[in-house]
Amino acid sequence: MPPTLALTGLAKHYGATPVFANVSLCVEAGEFVAIVGESGVGKSTLLNCMAGLDTWDAGQVRIDGVDLGELNDDQRARLRREKVGFVFQAFHVLPHLDVAQNVALPLMLLGRPDAARVQALLADVGLEGLGARLPQQLSGGQLQRVAIARALVHQPRLLLADEPTGNLDPGTAAKVMDALLAQTRRHGAALVLVTHSEAAAARADRVLMLSADGIGASRAG
Repeated sequence: MPPTLALTGLAKHYGATPVFANVSLCVEAGEFVAIVGESGVGKSTLLNCMAGLDTWDAGQVRIDGVDLGELNDDQRARLRREKVGFVFQAFHVLPHLDVAQNVALPLMLLGRPDAARVQALLADVGLEGLGARLPQQLSGGQLQRVAIARALVHQPRLLLADEPTGNLDPGTAAKVMDALLAQTRRHGAALVLVTHSEAAAARADRVLMLSADGIGASRAG
């Protein structure tokens, strides 16, 4: 079985300015890898490249053995819908949809509506009974749990999380990480987390440091 995510010699430039180069790593199913580094080093850009949302100048990105560089835009979008989930710092919930509808979006895009699964996942992340509420009726911690449930409802192989606790107080952040880890472990998804939070990174199986020259181990879990 190929690794869930494999990067080989990945490099990215903005014009003549290098962002990062020589980035190689593999993430296996069920593994939690945290990526840390100084601000501006390109952690979020790297995460977008992992999903094929951004372009790169050299190297390869493979998800379940599929080379994203060989896919067209429509094929990449289809692969993301089927195999990738996202959790971002800004939540990105749709304000005109209720909680259950927000969580159900990935299933609707795949043509696989499953109201029972949505309700079960809401209960799993501590939002039981809140499916009919609108996002503006929720706290920041609750909104992040909505984002986690939405990212996992279609059982993706790879979950990408960009500073998911960055807008939360420490107590709420710990609870959100509890929910995130419990769900990814349950589904056997590979989790890549970009973070400045030492507390969040400390829970990873591996912590990798990104610099302009590549990526290397900060510590093993």
